Amino acid sequence: MQFEPVIGLEVHAQLKTLSKIFCGCSTQFGSPPNANTCPVCTGMPGVLPVLNKHAVTFAIRAALATQCRINQESRFDRKNYFYPDLPKGYQISQYALPIAEHGFLEIETKAGGNKTIGITRIHMEEDAGKLIHDPARARSMVDLNRTGVPLIEIVSEPDIRTAREAGAYLRKLHAILKYIDVCDGNMEEGSFRCDANISLRPKGQKEFGIRSELKNLNSFKNVEKAILYEIERQTYILEEGKQVIQETRLWDPSRNKTTSMRSKEEAHDYRYFPDPDLVPLIVDDHWIQEVKKDMPELPDAKKSRFIQDYKLSEYDAEVLTSSIDLADFFETAARPLKDKKPAANWVMTNILGMLNNKGISILESPVTAIAFSKLLTLVEKGKINANTAKTIFEEMVETKKDPEIIVKEKGLEQVSNLSELETMVMAVIDKNPDEVALYRDGKTRLFSFFMGKIMKETLGKADPEIITTILKSKL
Repeated sequence: MQFEPVIGLEVHAQLKTLSKIFCGCSTQFGSPPNANTCPVCTGMPGVLPVLNKHAVTFAIRAALATQCRINQESRFDRKNYFYPDLPKGYQISQYALPIAEHGFLEIETKAGGNKTIGITRIHMEEDAGKLIHDPARARSMVDLNRTGVPLIEIVSEPDIRTAREAGAYLRKLHAILKYIDVCDGNMEEGSFRCDANISLRPKGQKEFGIRSELKNLNSFKNVEKAILYEIERQTYILEEGKQVIQETRLWDPSRNKTTSMRSKEEAHDYRYFPDPDLVPLIVDDHWIQEVKKDMPELPDAKKSRFIQDYKLSEYDAEVLTSSIDLADFFETAARPLKDKKPAANWVMTNILGMLNNKGISILESPVTAIAFSKLLTLVEKGKINANTAKTIFEEMVETKKDPEIIVKEKGLEQVSNLSELETMVMAVIDKNPDEVALYRDGKTRLFSFFMGKIMKETLGKADPEIITTILKSKL
């Protein structure tokens, strides 16, 4: 029997507010343990939560970017469960009335077409704390700095069928949240986290199978690997005639497998009820319109603009808009240039290659977009050639020097004076009479021999196009 995977993803994204969702404590990552806490976020008796308006604005922005319907009225509920990193014994979340519902994202499939992945809901909630397990002792410590940091949970419809589709959906959502500047997207720090629900059903069957929920997925690759493993695991169970158990499982990246964590809870296990300390949240049309005015350009719109305005291929535009930081770098570098295509090629080869070799992000690049733009402008104006530019780029990476300074210090400006170049060409021809004779007898491959000699004589500073024209006429 053939089985079809049914996959839904739950993404938790920390919002980039300076303070927590219901109190004034800092959300700064990396502070000393339990430094960013107060009686409100630690749930002391007699305290009252106050909703952070900026967090709501960010949630509205995320809803607009994912085509969701924003509910005029939403409510906060108490989700009750007992865990050491939850000091109140409940989490303030949204259950029955979330802030937004019924959205979608479009992803590209392996076949090259588009597929729509529905978004069931976006709701707001507070984050829990973090347990730090001591490997040397049977002891765990709790850090409550993260308690109360504002989150949005984005729940997809079970429209995903492969691990690759899951990865494409996550990357697209990750890019959107960074584009609209509501989440920094740092998966290692936990500000963008994903849980995956996976079940299998016989092909052609409408009813869903019994699902497992996967946690501890802290990278796009781990999400894809974990889903592939879970599909194989459940397939084996079903082919053996056994039944999949509904449970929560952890992904172990060191062993490339999932392990059972606990039986899966249902909504009624959390005993949801409206939070009596928080009034309903009302989002009127004026608020939504104000947020719409401040919405930045989204990835799909930027991709279309790059294709239309800069005459880039769909592939190039896809790569360059994969992150807003990379797109901004490219646009800054390409802005003064008449032809944007060379800038795109340089960014995708030299810049991305350098970043990959160093294991750093575009924001950490030793070559700034403005300095890189100066380098490309020197090439476009014919002051240096492409080979010289590569040498200068390597020095820029190592020294962070301005390209114009490097050109002056090393005397690398391109030789393009016709009479001077003609003299150089004739000198090379005169020194190599045997090769000239062979060339004229039909061995035209020797043209590259002469080009190499001339470039060596000029220390790579000759304009290759002018040299080619002169050499052809003289030979």
